Amino acid sequence: MIFLLHLFGAAALLLWGLRMVRTGILRAYGAQLRQSLSRATGNRFSAFLSGLGITCLLQSSSATALLSASFASRKLVTTAGALAVMLGADLGTSLVAQAYSLKVDWISPLLIIAGWVMFNKFEDSKVRDLGRAIVGLGIALLGLHLITLAAEPIRDAPLLPLALRVMSDAPVFGVIIGAVLTVLSTSSLAVVLLVVSFMAQNMVPIDLGFALVLGANLGSAVMPILATSGEPPEARRVPVGNLVFRAIGVAVAVPLIGLVQPYVAMIESDPARQALNFHVAFNLVLALAFIGFIGPVARLTARLLPDQPASDDPGKPRYISQEPGDQPIVALANAGREALRMGDLVGQMLRQSLDVFRTDDRRMLKQVSDLDTQVDRLNEAIKLYLTRVSRELMDPADQKRVVDLITFITNLEHIGDIVDKNLMELAAKKVKYQLKFSPEGNRELNDIHERLTHNLELAMNVFMSGDLKLARQLFAEKQIFREMERIAAENHLARLRSGRIDSMQTSSLHLDILRDLKRINSHLAIVAQPILEAAGELSPTRLK
Repeated sequence: MIFLLHLFGAAALLLWGLRMVRTGILRAYGAQLRQSLSRATGNRFSAFLSGLGITCLLQSSSATALLSASFASRKLVTTAGALAVMLGADLGTSLVAQAYSLKVDWISPLLIIAGWVMFNKFEDSKVRDLGRAIVGLGIALLGLHLITLAAEPIRDAPLLPLALRVMSDAPVFGVIIGAVLTVLSTSSLAVVLLVVSFMAQNMVPIDLGFALVLGANLGSAVMPILATSGEPPEARRVPVGNLVFRAIGVAVAVPLIGLVQPYVAMIESDPARQALNFHVAFNLVLALAFIGFIGPVARLTARLLPDQPASDDPGKPRYISQEPGDQPIVALANAGREALRMGDLVGQMLRQSLDVFRTDDRRMLKQVSDLDTQVDRLNEAIKLYLTRVSRELMDPADQKRVVDLITFITNLEHIGDIVDKNLMELAAKKVKYQLKFSPEGNRELNDIHERLTHNLELAMNVFMSGDLKLARQLFAEKQIFREMERIAAENHLARLRSGRIDSMQTSSLHLDILRDLKRINSHLAIVAQPILEAAGELSPTRLK
C-alpha cells in the first residue's frame, strides 16, 4: 500500500505539473493563441500546423479541442477546419511525450528554481505566468522521475504477471484500461508517460504497452465530448468528429499490433522508446489518412448533430428591421417598442439583484450578468437602427423623438451596468464573506429597492405616454428617494454608534448599495426632464 501511495502521489504530481504548464501558457499567451487558431483554420494544412503548434505549447490536446469547439460554436471557424486542428493537436501531444522522455532529471530542479524566481520576483504579469508554466514543467518532470522510482517495487508483486498475461492475450482490455485511465486523469499525455515509465522498468510487455497507448488516444477523444455535453451542436461536432478519427484508427491498429511491433523495434529497441515511437507513428498515419476526409466527416457530424431550432433570444430585436426602409413614424414606434423590452430586461435585473441579496444565490449572479449582456445588445441594435432612420426626412418633432429615445435607452444601459458591475460585485462580496445585514438595515434596503422598481415602471410609462402629470410625479420621486437614502444612511450610522456588530461588518457594503440605488434612481428621473422642459416647468439652472 505504501508503494501504491507513492505511485499515485507521483502521478498526481505529474498531472498537477501539466495543469500548471497549460494554465500558465494560456494566461500569458491565451489571446494570441486564440487569434492564431482562428486565423489559421481557413486552410486545412495551416489549421493542422496550428493545432500541432498550440498543443506543443499547451501540452494538452483536450485544451486545443475545447478551444476549437468554442470557435466552432460561435461560427468563427468551420467544423472541417476545427477537425484539421484536432489532427494536428493529436500529433502534437505525441511529440510532447517524446520531449518528456528525455533523460534530463537534473533539469527539473533548475526549471522549478527559475520559474519560482520569475513568478515571485517580477511584476510583469506575463513573466509571472511564464514562470508558473516553467514551474509546472519542472514539477511534471519531477513527477515522472518519482513514478519511475515508485514503480520498481511493484515488479515483484505476485498478481502482476497474472494480470499482465490476461491483458496481453486480449489487447482490447489494454485499450479499455488506457481509455478509462485517460478519462479519469483528464490527460492522455500523463497516461502515456505512465505507461512508458512502466515499460522502462520492464513491468509491461511491449504489445500491451502499445494497446494502452491506443487506449490513451481513444480516451483523449472522449474527454472533450464529456466537457461539451451541454454545449450547442456546433460545439459538439468537433469532439465527435475527432472521436470518429480516433475510433477508426484504434479499431484498425489493434489487430495490427503484432505485425507493426517488429518494424517499430527496428527504429529503437528500447521498449519505452518503442511505445513513444508507436504513439507518434499512430497519430502521424491518422493525420495523413484523414486530412483529406475532414469535409465528409464534418458533414457526418452535422447530420448526427443538426442545428437546434432558433430559440427566442431576449437580446435580439423583435420589432426593428435591419433595413432602413421603414417610414419615420413607423420606425419610431418600433424603436419605442424595443425600448420598452429593454426596460423590461432592466426591471428583471433589478428584481433579481434584490433576490441575490436576499438569498445569497451565486447562480443568480451569472443570470444578472447575462441579462446585462442582452440589454447591451438591444441598446446597440436600437441605436444603429435610429441612426439609419434619422437620415430620412423628418420633421423637428420626429428628430426630437429620436434624441429622446437614444437618451432613454442610454440611461437604461447605464442602469444595467450599475446593477451588473457595482451591485452584483457587492452581492458577490456579501456571499463570499457570508455577511448578514441587520434586520433594520435589511428592511430599509428592501423598501428602497422596491421603491426603485416602482420608479422604473413609472419612468417607462412617462416615456411612452409623455404625460405631464406622470412626469411631475417621477421627477418628485428624485427628492423623495434622496430623502429615503439619507434617512437609511443616518439610521445605519446610528446603529454603528450603538456598537451593533452586524452593522459594523456590513457598513461599507450597506452604504455602497444605497449610493448605487440612488444613482439608478437619478437615471430614471432624467426621463421626465424633456417633458417638464417642454412645459416650461424646469429652470435652466438650480443656482440662485
